[in-house]
Amino acid sequence: MSISTVAKKLSTAAIGATVIVLGIGAVAQATVLTFDDIPLIFSRYSEPIPNGYGGFNWNNFFRTSDTYSLTGYNNGRVSGDYVSYNGFGLPALVSDSIFDFNSAYLTAAFYDGLSVTVEGLKSGATLYSKTVVVNTTQPTLVNFDYFGVDELRFTSFGGVEPDYLINTGGGGTNFALDNFTFNEKATSVPESTLLPALLSIATLSTGSVLKRKQLKQS
Repeated sequence: MSISTVAKKLSTAAIGATVIVLGIGAVAQATVLTFDDIPLIFSRYSEPIPNGYGGFNWNNFFRTSDTYSLTGYNNGRVSGDYVSYNGFGLPALVSDSIFDFNSAYLTAAFYDGLSVTVEGLKSGATLYSKTVVVNTTQPTLVNFDYFGVDELRFTSFGGVEPDYLINTGGGGTNFALDNFTFNEKATSVPESTLLPALLSIATLSTGSVLKRKQLKQS
């Protein structure tokens, strides 16, 4: 085998090893649940989210296509006709084996200034907790980045009914949930000053190997 061939292979291996160590380009595709692809069971207006949707168990989560009202159910639609919501304004749960929860759109259904606390748990222990304040007029994208959890607990409270919804006959601490995104992995990009240094080390290592090989052949 020629020295040039050896050099080429060693350089490729060294750079490849550096890339592997840094985790460059390791990106997993995200899954987005829109609640629009669930077969219709009861009525178009409201029905429970079935267990197994998206691979999760759903507790006290329903979906609705309340497209004819002015409530946050209508205003909170990000994609399609349906959004999910917490039944009766009470706490709602999403659970599975270990997963990463990345983001979701939240909208208050009836009360502006509604607080929604989202906890990320593992084996019953709370690893993450974030409280956001949302309104009825438009959805709010919330980036959670909860990694390695097996349960999400959504709890809503507070808020005030705006004047434009007083005559709708609704009310309560319900919130709309849409575009639930999970298991998205961020690309690991090395610091700009770190990568050249590591590549220099890889090049020097390759040169040392070649030098030893030349000495043996002389």
